[in-house]
Amino acid sequence: MSCSFFIAQRIYFDKDGEKQVSPPAIRMAIISMALGLAVMILSVAIVVGFKKEVRNKVIGFGSHIQVTNFDSNASYETHPVAFSDTLLAQLKETPNVRHIQSFATKPAIIKTGNDFQGVILKGVDENFDWDFFKENLVEGDILHLTPDSSLTDVILSKNIADKLNLHLDDSFICYFIQEPVRARKYHISGIYQTNFVDYDKLFILGDIRQIRRLSDWDEDMVSGLEILVNDYEKLDQTLDAVYYDLAAQNDRLGNHYYTRSIKQINPMIFAWLDVLDTNVVVILLLMVLVAGFSMISGLLIIILERANMIGILKALGENNTNIRKIFLYVSVFLIGKGLLWGNLIALAVCFIQKYTGLFKLNPEVYYVSTVPIDLNILSLILINLGTLAVTLVMLIGPSYLVAKIAPAKTIRFE
Repeated sequence: MSCSFFIAQRIYFDKDGEKQVSPPAIRMAIISMALGLAVMILSVAIVVGFKKEVRNKVIGFGSHIQVTNFDSNASYETHPVAFSDTLLAQLKETPNVRHIQSFATKPAIIKTGNDFQGVILKGVDENFDWDFFKENLVEGDILHLTPDSSLTDVILSKNIADKLNLHLDDSFICYFIQEPVRARKYHISGIYQTNFVDYDKLFILGDIRQIRRLSDWDEDMVSGLEILVNDYEKLDQTLDAVYYDLAAQNDRLGNHYYTRSIKQINPMIFAWLDVLDTNVVVILLLMVLVAGFSMISGLLIIILERANMIGILKALGENNTNIRKIFLYVSVFLIGKGLLWGNLIALAVCFIQKYTGLFKLNPEVYYVSTVPIDLNILSLILINLGTLAVTLVMLIGPSYLVAKIAPAKTIRFE
C-alpha cells in the first residue's frame, strides 16, 4: 500500500472505519454525483426503451424489409407481383433472414348503421408471424389460417372498434371502391391495441385470399413480401444482400422487384427516433459537468481544511505529486459513494417502472401507455466508468492547489 493511499484512507476513515469527511458541502457534492448519475442512467434506459417500443411497433405492422412491385405507387392499392417457390427458397438462404411472409393490401370503407370509417384491409396467409399481434391482442384470438381455408374473420384495432361501436364477434360490411364496387361481410374474431395510433386507425387483418378474389389475382400474386431479420443492427447489410439478389430478376409477369427497409418506408419516424440520441448526449454532458463541478468544490474544501497537514508533509520532504495523489484518492472514495447511491436510485426506479408501470404516458402523443425502460449491463458499466473517468480528469487541475500551499505559512496555524 502506498503512503498516499494510506493517508487518504485515514482522512476518509477513522480507525473504527467511520467516515470523517462529512461537511455539508461534501455531502452536497456526493448528492449531486448520485442524482446526476441516476438521471444519466434513467435517461439512457428510457430513451433506449422508447426507441425499441416505437421501432418494434412499426416493424410489427410492416416487417424489417419489404419487396414489392417497382411500379407500385405510394397508396395501398398496389400492383401485384408474383414470387416463385425457387425465389422464396433463395431469399430464405440469405444470412440474417429469420422469416418471410406474403401480404396484400386493399383500401376499404367500413359501414355500420350510423358511422363509416376508411381502413386498409391487410391480407395475410398461413405463414404470417403473429407474435406482434398476440402481444397486443386485448380481446378474442388471432386468425387461424390454413392453405385451403378462406375465412371472412378479421382482427381490427380497438381504435376502429370504439369509433364504430363494434365488439368482438360482431359483423360488419366492408365496401371496396373499384369497378364495380364490391361489398363483403366480415366477422370480428379479435381486437388488438398497439397504441400506435397512426396504424391502429388504419389496419384490419384478414385472409389474403379475400383480396386475391376482389382483385382477380392468381394464387402466386401478392402486394409483396415481408422479411423479418434476426439482428436489427445488421438490417442494412441484409437489405443490400436481398436487393442484389433481386435487382437483376423479374417475375413471370415481367415486373421488377422493389426492395426497401422499414427505415426507408418510414423515414420521418426513424429520423425522429435518431434525434432522441442527441437529446441523451446533451443530458449526459450536462449531468457529468454538474457532477464534476460539485466534486471540484468538494475537493477544494478538503484541501483547504487540510492545509496544515499539507504544510507538515511538505516540511517532512513529501513532494507535491504524492500529496496531490492523497486528495485524488479521497475524491475517488467520495465519487465511489456517489456512484453507489446513484446506481441504487436509478436501478430502483427502473425496476419499479418496469414491473409496475407506475409512470403513465398519453399513448396518443407518445405511442406508449407507460414510460418504457430498457437497461442493459453494458450501458450501465459504460455510464459509470465514463462518469468516473471524466470527473477524475476534471479534478486533476484543482488538485494543483496543493503546490500553492507554503509550509511556513500553514504549520503555524491549527
